[in-house]
Amino acid sequence: MATGVFSSTRAKISQRTLRTDKWWIQPLVIFSVLILFIIYATIRAFENGHYFAEPLISPFYSPCLSAACETGSSLLGQPFGIWKILGMTFSPALFILIFPLGFRMTCYYYRKSYYRSFWMSPPACAVAEPHATYTGETKAPLILQNAHRYFFYIGLVFNVLLTIDAILAFKDSKGHWGHMSVGTLVLLANATFLWLYSASCHTCRHTIGGRLRNFSKHPIRYKAWTIVSALNHKHQEFAWVSLLGVAFADFYVRSVSTHLFTNLYFF
Repeated sequence: MATGVFSSTRAKISQRTLRTDKWWIQPLVIFSVLILFIIYATIRAFENGHYFAEPLISPFYSPCLSAACETGSSLLGQPFGIWKILGMTFSPALFILIFPLGFRMTCYYYRKSYYRSFWMSPPACAVAEPHATYTGETKAPLILQNAHRYFFYIGLVFNVLLTIDAILAFKDSKGHWGHMSVGTLVLLANATFLWLYSASCHTCRHTIGGRLRNFSKHPIRYKAWTIVSALNHKHQEFAWVSLLGVAFADFYVRSVSTHLFTNLYFF
């Protein structure tokens, strides 16, 4: 005889949920924020301009690698300059955003967020989803979520580059060291949030403490694992703060570039 949810004696409930609270607010907010970010990032990627105001560079365009890069913004040179010879000039952001986007889209927390808010799978706890079947992440395209660990490693490289950008922001507009502006703090905060987001990632926790049979034989890794585990509890918060932070950093650099804002210096 079937038991549990398949029991013939189980109550038949036709409603999607018996919850009386406003459970739909959270998926609606998440949907709205992610949509707005996607729209903003897409517009900025194809704008192909106003991403560099000496010494500040937008995180959407760093590292700037194409032949279309503004003068002074190419920290690593222009390896894609050959495309200009072929008559093709692409926005530098199109080389960059695919990797942070891949990292976030495959992130365990973001999966839960957009599965619920975009696919309604399920939209909230104790709320039935509209899908008749569920195959998990075992088939295309969701099986590609397994690439998360690789995007994580690539993301660390970008974190290093954005940290270098923040350090370079201690120059003034003439290239002199020893100065700090509002833009310096914006880029420093952005790099810090991204490091916290990466360090609190489940993949980071597994990389540091996974595959160990005995923690006592690996005291350094164990200590690092305990720190990352503590950060892991705040992964959701770091995910959102870093997402909004990278958008604001781009907005600030664009605003300075277009002279909407003046990048004020403290010293």
